[in-house]
Amino acid sequence: MKLSVVAVGQRVPDWAQAAWDDYAKRFPPELRVELKAVKTEPRAGKALAALLAAERQRIEAAIPRGTHVVALDERGTALTTMALAARLKAWQMQGGDVALVIGGPDGLEPGFRQAAHERIRLSDLTLPHAMVRVLLVEQLYRAWSVNANHPYHRE
Repeated sequence: MKLSVVAVGQRVPDWAQAAWDDYAKRFPPELRVELKAVKTEPRAGKALAALLAAERQRIEAAIPRGTHVVALDERGTALTTMALAARLKAWQMQGGDVALVIGGPDGLEPGFRQAAHERIRLSDLTLPHAMVRVLLVEQLYRAWSVNANHPYHRE
């Protein structure tokens, strides 16, 4: 199974890239994690709907057909670590790939958000996009560790 994190925005600080790389390499071969960064639409003089539509096209182009899509959304379902571990196990049992999508500065296009198979939120706080990438990959690794009885997570 492959987990793809599709994130709008191409440049992140070095610390965020280093943290992403550290967690991504910890996953076992049977659960690969990859980052697909898509270009942010330039904000100058464009209507919000047009910006979001352009980013939606880029996001959809980065996600292969048949992939289970999970949108990260502030209005999504809040999950505990154990609930995320259960979701990860369910995704693995489905047998297909999963894309977790992080929107750009203005979020995700509403139609894309609604069309996603699931909507989850990482926090009630507003987080910088670089931090979201790191937090998400760490939580996915933690969820895997719970399911694998690895000592990384402690209750």
